[in-house]
Amino acid sequence: MSAVSSSDANLGIIGCGNIFERYMRGLARYQNLDVVWCSDVDLALAEARAKQFKIPSWGTLDEMLEDDRIDVAINLTPPNVHAATSTSALEAGKHVYTEKPLAATLDDAVSLIRTAEKTGRRLASAPDTFLSAAAQMARTIVDSGDLGEIIGASAFITHNRVEEWHPDPTALFKPGGGPVLDLGPYYVTDLVNCLGPVASVSGFARIGARSRLVTAPDRRVDVIEVEVPTHASATLEFESGTIGTTMMSFDVWERTLPFIEFYGSKGMLSLSDPNTFDGEVRIKLNTDTEWCTVPLDRTEKALEGKLRGIGVADLVASLRGGPHRTGAELAYHALEVLSSIEKSYRERSVIEIESDCERPEPLSYGQL
Repeated sequence: MSAVSSSDANLGIIGCGNIFERYMRGLARYQNLDVVWCSDVDLALAEARAKQFKIPSWGTLDEMLEDDRIDVAINLTPPNVHAATSTSALEAGKHVYTEKPLAATLDDAVSLIRTAEKTGRRLASAPDTFLSAAAQMARTIVDSGDLGEIIGASAFITHNRVEEWHPDPTALFKPGGGPVLDLGPYYVTDLVNCLGPVASVSGFARIGARSRLVTAPDRRVDVIEVEVPTHASATLEFESGTIGTTMMSFDVWERTLPFIEFYGSKGMLSLSDPNTFDGEVRIKLNTDTEWCTVPLDRTEKALEGKLRGIGVADLVASLRGGPHRTGAELAYHALEVLSSIEKSYRERSVIEIESDCERPEPLSYGQL
């Protein structure tokens, strides 16, 4: 494997589907990150992506993992194969950055973490949206004490009409998908970043429509049979004492709800959808008559909406001795919290969270 230097890291991307372009456009913002390989089970798609973005090499996963040029493998495969694919990359000597969730099950996640430890490779996971200017400002405000004691928090997570634009959203309605594991990581990671780890979870979940009709113009499937809950509500008790209220749904087609809010003894804080990276941060202290929009520390790299890549940059920086904010410990804790929602529903009980994690080190723009 080639050494990662202060100015160069060679990347190989596994999976050339829907989110691939966001990663390519986002990674292009970092001059020290160079995508030299892409692989997919659909070789024609891998070849097309390689030509589209002028990537030097393309082919099968095994061929990519045999290439000693690759320092970091970026796993963009469907959730139900995250663990197997990431394991192969780790055992091939690559550091791994995977899309969320870390794995489809907790057992798979534990096995994956053990493989990373055994191989001495770094394992990182999306979401990296908590590194956005908005989320970092929220962390600064919470830590400042301006809101007083954070008594409560809410996260209303809704996503709809994916059947109208995604050519094949099948994975979203199969094990490893659903709104809890697909959307929940963005919100839970943001909450943990600001409030610290979760102590216990109670929740309910159900399937909405049992079949989903896909109407996207370039669709590759017509109907999807739903296998996982598409609507869930949960209460999160944080170790800090804060009580969080969440709703995660593929069945809410219009919304008037906030995205994320914090309720403190001295005031409130409201955030936009964390999946967009950017968005307003608004604060209203108990002594204020109006909401105030907080100026954000943005740079050119932060102004491009849903582009991905900052988490990969964070991983590469950690290989040079910097803090690793997107590490497996945080991703595993979020996965346990989210997995416990359905477990709570099945068992009709409050689930104590066994894992713990440190809040990631704050990020100032210009550090990556």
